Amino acid sequence: MTAGCVTALLLLYGCTAPKEEKVRDLEFTVAAEHEIPQELARIIAEKQQSPFKLTYSDNDSLYITVGYGEQAGGSYSIQVHELYLTENSIVIDTELLGPETGEQAGEETSYPYLVVRTEYSDLPVIFR
Repeated sequence: MTAGCVTALLLLYGCTAPKEEKVRDLEFTVAAEHEIPQELARIIAEKQQSPFKLTYSDNDSLYITVGYGEQAGGSYSIQVHELYLTENSIVIDTELLGPETGEQAGEETSYPYLVVRTEYSDLPVIFR
């Protein structure tokens, strides 16, 4: 039994995540609210209260969406650190930035999210 567990652990250890070696950066635009496909906008509205990560595609574009859920106050922004293609995936790295030092966050609740539009691909997206 112990040998079986050790073998299973070695097999699991030997299985690594797909390589994330960058092939090239992907060009993208941040989609304005009026540029987001209607169905994607509906999905975002349903999910916005909790953090979410999703992709949506049409015939020409891939939309990568990251939502950070309910946040106290406003003045949040989302920064895209990287969006790139690997041999077998697309990698996106984003960060939620809070209000600047000394800036009032406000009393209202906000639901910050970001939609980036890039070239169509059927590769899986890895969110960092």
